[in-house]
Amino acid sequence: MKSRTTVVIVGAGPCGLTAAVELLRLGVPVRLLEASTEKMTGTRALQLWPPALDIYQGIGIREEADRLGVTVRTNVYNMAGGKVLRVALGAENEPLLLPQEHTVRLLEEALEAAGGKVERGVTFEDLVPGEDSVTVQVTGASGTELIEADWVIGADGVRSAVRERLDIGFPGQRVPTNLILAEGRVDGDFEEGAVHYFLGRGGSLVFAPMSGGRVRVSAPIPPDLPIDETGVQRLLDERGPGDLKVVSLDHIGTFSSSERIASSLRRGRVFLVGDAAHTHSPLGGQGLNLGLQDVHNLTWKLAGVVRGRYGAQVLAGYEVERRQAAEQIVGMTGRMMRMFMLKPAAARVRNAVWGVLDRTGALRRWFVPLLAGWGVRYTDELLRVGAKRGRAKPGTRTPHWVPARDTDGRLRLLTTGDASAPPVAGARALAERNASLVAHDHFAGRSEGFLVLRPDGYVAASGTSVADLAEVETRIRALAAAPGAGRE
Repeated sequence: MKSRTTVVIVGAGPCGLTAAVELLRLGVPVRLLEASTEKMTGTRALQLWPPALDIYQGIGIREEADRLGVTVRTNVYNMAGGKVLRVALGAENEPLLLPQEHTVRLLEEALEAAGGKVERGVTFEDLVPGEDSVTVQVTGASGTELIEADWVIGADGVRSAVRERLDIGFPGQRVPTNLILAEGRVDGDFEEGAVHYFLGRGGSLVFAPMSGGRVRVSAPIPPDLPIDETGVQRLLDERGPGDLKVVSLDHIGTFSSSERIASSLRRGRVFLVGDAAHTHSPLGGQGLNLGLQDVHNLTWKLAGVVRGRYGAQVLAGYEVERRQAAEQIVGMTGRMMRMFMLKPAAARVRNAVWGVLDRTGALRRWFVPLLAGWGVRYTDELLRVGAKRGRAKPGTRTPHWVPARDTDGRLRLLTTGDASAPPVAGARALAERNASLVAHDHFAGRSEGFLVLRPDGYVAASGTSVADLAEVETRIRALAAAPGAGRE
């Protein structure tokens, strides 16, 4: 049995589902294959930071996600000696605690609304890359099938069969500690809408109230800890505030983690996203967020190539940009884990430093946006026009003040300041000449100038003059596909 499609996605976790939804919304046919016959259950990846929530807003599931989850307004750091640092996150940095089973259900509903479906019980067996396509071999209820696809996305997790079949290495190392993760009901006096970090002399612990009156407890553990309610109560007594009592647990287990990044995130027409591409320490709840940003980076580019908008060269940035993002997040979470596991003498130094950071406002100004994901930066890969003094730098996140707009996968040329200024008329004309690549709109606030914004939430270029616009137009036109390229 042989069939053909434009994109095959292997793995229907949150990253695979999001990739399928975004591609279908951009007019690209996909087949989403999942070996498991059952839908995902459990909380798993819980914390969604604002850049991920922006993706949910774009595909129409943000409102329902907010209803089902708990917004975290504050991080509370409980230090040894009774000192408490309460860090208000601010609206632009507030994450949502949403059990992964809800995430998967909402994404699958969005997939079906876009005309797609999850093909369950279909196991990836092999793939053969070609110059113009990839042949994917799968096994399902009707036997073996060969699927000829233009492109393949491996979203099949940390033990990715797609990655292994391509013989792509997964270098790195195991994080040298085991952690416990327990969920259930706990009595005590604790603040809702906050994640509580206990950094005391007896060790560290994270306590996160979830929806429905349940909480999650996680902590590095000694080898002799009982993995049951008595063990969790022991951790709460030794490391918590002293008044938290376990009522009942509906999940308890241990896990370890590794810090690894695939040696290649792309091999020809095959891309790796999410845990198939990288894995790291769970502190800070970055894993799912990093994977969703992989998808968001890739899908607008891939759809543009498929539909004949962009040349295939636009895809070259995926490997470079997402490797930079993975390296930044793996480094940050590794440092957080080491800081979390300090011995008493070093922990006293850490706590003193954190006190200074809190008093100076650095925790709120620097550390919180870093956690939220706003600090991940790229080199200037897309247009290579360089930074203009006083303007947002290429490779940084789109500024918070920019109003949202769907551009159907095109670049967005946003002018600011006086609407009668020469650059505004020049930008309008540029967009008219390159309507398949650029959408223009004007924002009266801010000083006069312009930004070129990518569909994945990053700045591609900036400037202040008509001459700057001319340089940008040359670079944008270089991204265009040759006439007749792509498939509608």
